[in-house]
Amino acid sequence: MIETRLPEGNEMVVEAVLKNLPLVVEFVEKHLKRTGISLKEKLQICVAVEEIFVNIANYAYAPDRGNATVRVEFSGAPVTVSITFMDNGIPFDPLKRRDPDITLSAEDRRIGGLGIFMTKKTMDSVKYEYKDGQNILTLKKSI
Repeated sequence: MIETRLPEGNEMVVEAVLKNLPLVVEFVEKHLKRTGISLKEKLQICVAVEEIFVNIANYAYAPDRGNATVRVEFSGAPVTVSITFMDNGIPFDPLKRRDPDITLSAEDRRIGGLGIFMTKKTMDSVKYEYKDGQNILTLKKSI
């Protein structure tokens, strides 16, 4: 059995497939442990990380496969965590999607968009750019 180890630095590259989601979340959590982050903030960040990585895995390269890079950085006082996702998949800005109408019942709502909506509501900032053939999405949260 081959042991999978997380990279020691602040960046990892993984194949953008759903089976790698636990590795991505574990990588981010490993870095968050170094801070005085609250459980609520940690959960908000992990849900956002899951949402973004799942979208990359499901849509960035479909029907093909490719890699995703995840970078975790800290700065400032108060401490701000930045988590950046990069892929060479189909250009797509999830922030341009219209927010779902959360006043409607689940049965009456259109499918999709709720995860990015929750991400935008729980992070201090979410920024997207397409540069040099890469989708680059950065989540920021002061902790």
